[in-house]
Amino acid sequence: MPDLRYPPAERQDLVDELHGMRVADPYRWLEDPESARTKEWSQAQDALFAAAAEGFTGQEGFAADIRGLLSAGYTGPPVWRGDRSFSIRRAPDAEHGVLVTSAPGEGERVLVDPGALDPTGTTTLDYWRPDREGRLLAYLLSEGGDEEPLLRVMDVVTGRTVDGPIDRCRYSPVAWLPGGEAFYYVRRLPPEAVPEDERQYHRRVYLHRVGAPVESDTAVFGEGRKMTDYFGVAVGRDGRHLLLTASEGTSPSNDAWIADLSEGPPEAPRLRPVQVGVDAEASPHVGRDGRLYLFTDRDAPRGRLCVCDPAAPGAENWRPLIGPDPEAVLDDYALLDGPGLDRPQVVASWRRHAISEVTRHDLETGELLETVRLPGLGSVGGLMDRPEGGHEVWFTYTDPTTPVGVHRLDARTGQVERWASAPGADGLDLPAVRTEQVVTASRDGTPVRMLVVRPDDGDDRPRPTVLYGYGGFSISMTPGYSATVLAWVRAGGAYAVANLRGGLEEGEEWHRAGMLGAKQNVFDDCVAAAEHLVASGTARADGLAVMGGSNGGLLVGAAVTQRPDLFSAAVSSAPLLDMVRYERFGLGRLWSVEYGSADVPEELEWLLAYSPYHRVREGVRYPATLFTVFDNDTRVDPLHARKMCAAMQHATSAPPQERPVLLRREAQVGHSARSVSRSVALNAHQLAFLARYTGVEAGAAVQGTPETAQADPLLKGG
Repeated sequence: MPDLRYPPAERQDLVDELHGMRVADPYRWLEDPESARTKEWSQAQDALFAAAAEGFTGQEGFAADIRGLLSAGYTGPPVWRGDRSFSIRRAPDAEHGVLVTSAPGEGERVLVDPGALDPTGTTTLDYWRPDREGRLLAYLLSEGGDEEPLLRVMDVVTGRTVDGPIDRCRYSPVAWLPGGEAFYYVRRLPPEAVPEDERQYHRRVYLHRVGAPVESDTAVFGEGRKMTDYFGVAVGRDGRHLLLTASEGTSPSNDAWIADLSEGPPEAPRLRPVQVGVDAEASPHVGRDGRLYLFTDRDAPRGRLCVCDPAAPGAENWRPLIGPDPEAVLDDYALLDGPGLDRPQVVASWRRHAISEVTRHDLETGELLETVRLPGLGSVGGLMDRPEGGHEVWFTYTDPTTPVGVHRLDARTGQVERWASAPGADGLDLPAVRTEQVVTASRDGTPVRMLVVRPDDGDDRPRPTVLYGYGGFSISMTPGYSATVLAWVRAGGAYAVANLRGGLEEGEEWHRAGMLGAKQNVFDDCVAAAEHLVASGTARADGLAVMGGSNGGLLVGAAVTQRPDLFSAAVSSAPLLDMVRYERFGLGRLWSVEYGSADVPEELEWLLAYSPYHRVREGVRYPATLFTVFDNDTRVDPLHARKMCAAMQHATSAPPQERPVLLRREAQVGHSARSVSRSVALNAHQLAFLARYTGVEAGAAVQGTPETAQADPLLKGG
């Protein structure tokens, strides 16, 4: 290991007076990425990371193994338009998935291939939606890793672009009207129309007519709403009803409306409220039968499905159809009312303590007909039926040793069959693993579950262990195939994924028990999970790491500042860490409904109580910590990691040769989608770092062939 020295970083005596509280911010100067001294400091951190990485002896082995395990590829569920299907597929050696279409008499064709458009791998396909007839395709492409996709429309038969590009459409759905002549979508206001610091907000729902100038689009909804509102838009399966939803940022509640498009022009829909001003979520959908279906947690924190007449959409008219279940969370549903069935059905997917189940019900009464037999204890996603009706449902399935593939359920018989495997699944070299769901008690006695994956070699000795968590925004941590997890286990470690409060594993009450003033519960759950891993003999007491990204990066920051004695290493990716100023950067204003706002005195107290940046203390022996950030991240600004890194490098009592605090930067990539090579390089660096500081034996991670390891041009230099 080379001699490591932390770059100098001025520690300013800057203190804000907020609601009578003094809040120090010694590294505020690192908020400005364009300043000369921030650039100089960042370049010095790049050099420090490169020097430290020379001692990560397992890096090339992890890279080879992860790449080999990712060679499974991916197959998504089919989206049907008559006899034509659309789906995403990633070949074993491909950097990105491609959108393909297939129809009788023409075979399979590629419609959008990000790799062909951009061999550098920085272009991503973010969203796509065929029109109702399958003749046109709307899709969003981000170029250069900028996370600012452009909306285009393609003729499916010819592959020719017939409309676009339209900008300012990040996170926009597309809702086609029958005939494919027009669609609703969501777009931000032009930058000159809003203050500079609000350009990421101010959305409107527009109607766009294909081929018409975008300047002629009609704004149909959003005027007068909060600038942080996000909108959902859909057209019912009957082709007659428009459905709109609005939520404040990432709020777990929403308003919803419905409009009968036969009552007037689509540019001026007459919206009737489904629910407004209610602290609950309701997702409306109109079926082929013309009925309004409500997927909601209103009066049912674990979710239920209701039905009513769209002409009378108020909650007083909702009739319960499915759920709630006292222990399972309703996740998705599909309506089957085509020929061949003795009675129409609804197929529902559930998560019972994060493990998926699928059930069939009578569509009229909700009566349970059958619990469908699944391939194993895993995760189901993407229930897809035929828009014109039928007796089939397609869905994805994955578990810790099964790459994502597609299964087909025949509702006439209840039989499930594999419809499409991951393209390279048969050639995988999988390690032998043992998976177990365990339960421990958090600080307040709340049961906390986690899935633990370890080598199945008959040796139950404590192992170097990674604890991964998220704990926020209603996002559930469910079992699934992960090349990173399997590579770690093959190297001899154990990997645990915790179901912390703040997620949706146990319903909306579980989410709310980990947000706002209750956020500390999430960190307590993480600590309890970590202590259980050591006490149960899974983890070595001197070899436990904590890992997470985004909101999970905040979790890691809280874990290492609240319990630095518990962890020997940590990886915090794209993290939120300065919880006093987070609203000022990236998309932070969207998240005050989850965390609270420093503008409110009581909420500032919540935030300061756990804000990792503000809890760093001099003289503490902090774990070896790696922050990974991405220059084009439009959600979480890398400034959080810069400031926290500087603070920890200044404060830690651990020598950098023993427990370094490092920052890994990456250009031309954002918060989410990335190429396979970039994923391999990032995850190999992270695992090699964790292996070095949790005690994985040198060389244990070297798997695969030397040719595979050398083939990755991003391995050296990050």
